[in-house]
Amino acid sequence: VQLVESGGDSVQDGGSLRLSCGTSGFAFDRYAIGWFRRAPGREREGVASINNFDGTTIYSDSVQGRFSISSDSAKKSVYLQMNMLKPQDTGTYYCAVTGAPLYKPGLAARRYDDWGEGTRVTVSS
Repeated sequence: VQLVESGGDSVQDGGSLRLSCGTSGFAFDRYAIGWFRRAPGREREGVASINNFDGTTIYSDSVQGRFSISSDSAKKSVYLQMNMLKPQDTGTYYCAVTGAPLYKPGLAARRYDDWGEGTRVTVSS
């Protein structure tokens, strides 16, 4: 199993970014994939998750209405569109996949088994 994040960058307050998570090594359409972030000095936080087997999504309260998660089965990739970025969105963003198919893990990091290396997002005021 392999996940590779990309798209992180430095932007101004109110800006937008689109993160990508390329995957391989598992049956993409049968698994849930989540986006998480870790800010300096803070614990890892679940941001958004998509269940590729039924298309349902979930977002944390902190990003609801600003971020959008989507997936492309043909490319085996998951995306996180981030709009109206704020300085508190700064951190390293990771994508992760669950270890069991057809399982809805929500935003609990402990329910995800394989992780990417992360991509850095910096939002300045």
